[in-house]
Amino acid sequence: MVGRKLLVLFGSQTGTAQDTAERIGREAKRRHFHCRVEALDSYEVANLINEPLVVFVCATTGQGDPPDNMKMFWRFLFRKNLPPSSLCQLDYAVVGLGDSSYPKFNFIAKKLHKRVLQLGGNPLLPVVLGDDQHDLGPDAVIDPWLLALWDKILTLYPLPPGLEIISPDVRLPPKYTLHYLAEDSSHPGGGQLQPTAPRAVPSELHPFAARMVSNQRVTAESHFQDVRLIEFDISGSGITFSAGDVVMIQPQNRPEDVQQFCQLLRLDPNRCFVLKPTEPGTPLPALLPQPCTIRYLVTHYLDISCVPRRSFFELLSYFSTNELEREKLEELSSAQGQEELYSYCNRPRRTTLEVLWDFPHTTCAVPPDYLLDLIPLIRPRAFSIASSLLAHPDRIQILMAVVRYKTRLSKPRCGLCSTWLASLNPDQGDVRVPLWVKKGGMKFPADPDTPVIMIGPGTGVAPFRAVIQERVAQGRRGNCLFFGCRQKTKDFYCQAEWEELVTKGFLTLFTAFSRDQEEKVYVQHRIRENRRLVWELLSSRSAHIYLAG
Repeated sequence: MVGRKLLVLFGSQTGTAQDTAERIGREAKRRHFHCRVEALDSYEVANLINEPLVVFVCATTGQGDPPDNMKMFWRFLFRKNLPPSSLCQLDYAVVGLGDSSYPKFNFIAKKLHKRVLQLGGNPLLPVVLGDDQHDLGPDAVIDPWLLALWDKILTLYPLPPGLEIISPDVRLPPKYTLHYLAEDSSHPGGGQLQPTAPRAVPSELHPFAARMVSNQRVTAESHFQDVRLIEFDISGSGITFSAGDVVMIQPQNRPEDVQQFCQLLRLDPNRCFVLKPTEPGTPLPALLPQPCTIRYLVTHYLDISCVPRRSFFELLSYFSTNELEREKLEELSSAQGQEELYSYCNRPRRTTLEVLWDFPHTTCAVPPDYLLDLIPLIRPRAFSIASSLLAHPDRIQILMAVVRYKTRLSKPRCGLCSTWLASLNPDQGDVRVPLWVKKGGMKFPADPDTPVIMIGPGTGVAPFRAVIQERVAQGRRGNCLFFGCRQKTKDFYCQAEWEELVTKGFLTLFTAFSRDQEEKVYVQHRIRENRRLVWELLSSRSAHIYLAG
C-alpha cells in the first residue's frame, strides 16, 4: 500500500465539482488507494511538490473566473517565481466542469492543465471538459474519461498482490459515524446560532449573526411577485463594504420540512450526537457544532430541499430492502438512466425530501451514519447589497424577490433562502441571520466627474441603489438610471427615493413600465429613444455603463 496515494483537489461553486471529486474519491477507495478529497483552498499548496498523484476537478464561474474555494491556490500557482521543474514528480489529470453557452467555456480547467504542465507535471490524460449543456450533463464525457484514467493509473500503480477492485455491489463505509449521547446528557447551546463577539472579519466559517431590523414588502399585494426590502444591523461586526459588493446569507430549512424528514427516516430530532471520522485525519465538518442535535443537523446543515444528484441515487440504492425501489434507484444512477433522471428530478425541480417520499421502504432503512455522505450541505446564497454605509451606517439592505414558481408537480417550487427570509418577522422578537460580505464584480469609477449609466430592470436595480446612495453622499452628480418593471403602481421599487433625487438634480431617471400600455415597452426602448444623451455621455464624458438583471 506504500506509495499508493491519490489526492483529489476540487474548486467548486455550486457543488457539482465537489460531487465529482467525491465520486473519484470513492472509485479510488474501491481500487485500494489511500485517497484524500479536499477543496483547493483548504490544501497546503506548498505540499504539492511532494505529491505523486493528483486529480484536479474544477468549475469555471462567471466570465472565466475560478470558484471562491480555489482563489488563493490560483494566485499561488501563477506566481512568476515558481521554478519550471517544481512539479516534475507529479502525475496529474484535470477534470473541468463548465457550460458551453458561456464564451469562456471551461477556461479554468484548460488554464490549470497548461500551468501544471509548464511547471513540469506529467499529464496522465488530456483535460476532460464536462458540459452542463449536454443532454446527459457533464457525466456524458466524464464517465468514459474516468474509465481510461483508472486504466492508466492502475498500470502505474498496480493493485497489491491478492487484492481485487472492490465490487460496485459492496457499500463503502461512511465518512463519519454518529455517536449518540445519553438521553439526559446536557448539550451547551443546543446548537443555537449565538451572536458572538467577532474574532476576525466575518466569513463563511465564522458568519456574523446579524439582527434583522425590517422586512418590508415593496410590491403591491395584488402583484404576482412578492419582493422584499430587508435591512440588517451589522454594528459590532467589523464588516465594511462598497457599492457593488455582495452579502452572503446562510439559509436554513423550514421547521415543517425538518419534521417531515425526521419522521421519514425515523430520527428523534432531540437526540444529541458527536461525529467521529471513519478514517483518521479526516477533518470534521467546519460548520457543525460538537455535540450537536439531529434537529440542528437537519435544519442548518443538510440541504434537503436541493434537487438531488446522480450520486444520491447510487448511495440510496445500497440501503434498499425493497426490490422494486432498488431497481429504480440503480436505473436512475446508471449512465443509461440519465435522461430519465433528468425528467424525474431536474426538469420538475423535485427536491431531495420529495424523492425520499417516493422511496419510503428505502428511506426508513437509511443508517444515520450515512446522512452526511447522502445529502450535501446547504450552500450560502449571494445578494447584491442595495444600500451604502455612507447613507445607512451599520446597516445592510437587500432587495429580494421571493422565488416561487410552478412545474408539473402539484406543489409550487419555493426558493430555500428567499422563502425563509420572507417568513421572518423582526417585530416578533430578536431575529438573527448568519451573513458575511464578499467583494463584488462591479467596480465604479474613482474619478468623481465620470458619469455612470446604470441599466437595472427589476431587482437588478439593487446594486445601483447602493452606488447612487454612495455617489449622492459624496456629492457626485452624473448618475443616469434606466429602470424597468411591469407596472408603475405595482412593482416600481424605491419610487419615492428616485423621484426625490431627480428633484434635487442628483439623478436622471428613465422608466419603462412594460404592461402599462398596449404595446410592451422595455429598458432597451428607452435607451434607443435617448440614444443622443447616452452617446453624448459616452463619447464626450467617458461615462461607464453597468447592467444588472
